[in-house]
Amino acid sequence: MVDSLGFRLKLGIIAPSTNTSVQPEMEGMRPYGVTNHFGRLYIPDDPIRNDEDFNRLMVNIRATMEDTARSVMTCQPQRLVLGMSSETFWDGLDGSERLAARMREIAGGAPVTMGSDAVRAALAKYPGVRRIAVITPYMPVGDEQVRRFFTDCGFEIVALKGLKCGSPVEIAYVSEKQLRDAINEVNDPSVDAIVQVGTNLAMARLAGVAEFWLDKPVIAINTAIYWHALRESGIADRVTGFGSLLLDH
Repeated sequence: MVDSLGFRLKLGIIAPSTNTSVQPEMEGMRPYGVTNHFGRLYIPDDPIRNDEDFNRLMVNIRATMEDTARSVMTCQPQRLVLGMSSETFWDGLDGSERLAARMREIAGGAPVTMGSDAVRAALAKYPGVRRIAVITPYMPVGDEQVRRFFTDCGFEIVALKGLKCGSPVEIAYVSEKQLRDAINEVNDPSVDAIVQVGTNLAMARLAGVAEFWLDKPVIAINTAIYWHALRESGIADRVTGFGSLLLDH
C-alpha cells in the first residue's frame, strides 16, 4: 500500500519553529506525488547580538532536534530531511558525519539529507569548482564553523559575508535586495561558485536569477537540500524557477 498523496515519496522535514522560509520554498519545489511533512523543533526567538547569543541558539536547537526527528518519523516518510543548516556544519566534516550517523539512528535506518552534505554534493555537479564565496545569516562563531566545514571538504573560501541577523525570526526579514547586494559583495572573477547557507534566508528564487546573470553556480541551501532529497530518493523531475541544480542535475 502507498500513501494516497505522497505515492512517489514522503519526506519528513524538521525545522526550527522560528523558520518561515524553508517550508514555503520547499513546497514551491515539490513535484507531483511527493509530499512534505514538517516537524517543528521549539526554539525561542531570543535576540542574537554576539557569539554568546548564537551559541545559546545552538543549545536551544540541539535540545529538541532529536525529539522532533522522532516525532516526524511516525508518519513513516522514506527520508528524514534536516531543514536547518547551522548544526550540520558544526565541528567541520567530522561533526557533520557524526550528526548524520546519529540522525540515521533516530530515523530507524532511513536515509537522511542534511544541508552540509547537500551543498557538498551540489558543488560536485559543477566540475572545477574549488574557490567559493559564502553568504550566511550568522554571527562570526557560526561563520567559522561553515568555513571549517568547506575547508575540510577541500574548498577555498575566497569571501564570506555574515549578515549577523538579530534573531532567528529576523533572518527571514532579509530582503531579496539585501541578498542581491550580498551576492555582488562576495562575487569576483576568481570565485567559481557562490553558496548561501541558513535555511531561513529566502534565497532559492533569487539564486536562480543570479546565476543566470553571473554565469556561475549560485547555490541556495534550501534548493540544495530539496534537490538532494529528491535525487537520492530516485525522483529525477526537472523543476523550473530555482536555477540549474534542479533543472539540469
